[in-house]
Amino acid sequence: MSESEAIPAATLIVMREAAEGPPELLIVERARAMSFAGGALVFPGGRVDPGDHALAATLEGDPDDLAARIAAVRETIEEAGVAVGVRVPPSASPDLQRRLYAGEPMAALLDEAGGALDLDSLVPFARWLPAGVHHKVFDTRFYLARAPEGAEPVVDGNENVRVFWASARAVIEAADRGDATIIFPTRRNLERLALSASFVDAAADARAHPVRTVTPWIETREDGKHLCIPDDLGYPVTSEPLDRAIRA
Repeated sequence: MSESEAIPAATLIVMREAAEGPPELLIVERARAMSFAGGALVFPGGRVDPGDHALAATLEGDPDDLAARIAAVRETIEEAGVAVGVRVPPSASPDLQRRLYAGEPMAALLDEAGGALDLDSLVPFARWLPAGVHHKVFDTRFYLARAPEGAEPVVDGNENVRVFWASARAVIEAADRGDATIIFPTRRNLERLALSASFVDAAADARAHPVRTVTPWIETREDGKHLCIPDDLGYPVTSEPLDRAIRA
């Protein structure tokens, strides 16, 4: 699949402060039957759909960025029941999740609930576009957002089988023990997020590294082939042996 055929997608990294220790991230476990990243732990997200573009067209700004932000917000509500990037009454979240998942348009649902988009609360964090792979290729924009107070996630039970809060380091350690699967982009982003002691720190890191599309490449070194990314985008680990990298 060529780069021109890449599917626009968006992901939301939702972070909450923990009572003790590092901040926690909203994580979903993909159903094993899913064709992309089946069984893996990921951040909520998915492809940008026509409805996202239609709603973005009513707003001022970069239409592709706006559509991606809307998709990230919509997918997070659908997959985890956490209303980030919107201002709605707390009681409206369960109904929003059910009806968005059923395919009802976000604009109409927000109007009905007396809510509104709050897309400025999303901080651009990264953009990844793989090349040279045999699975679906997603051009994915990652955004960072602070979790709403008291947000309790609810799994959709279809695309995902589990949703939970965990620190970036805890997810990495679970993968290292063999208790979880994380694909290459997720692992690199978790390693970067693990450097931040708070949402404020993570947002500052995001703003300090202007988003540039990350397209990993394979490099042959003395000890074998490595999957690599640029070393100037804030990532503490920029390569992994190819035979250990999980690409989808």
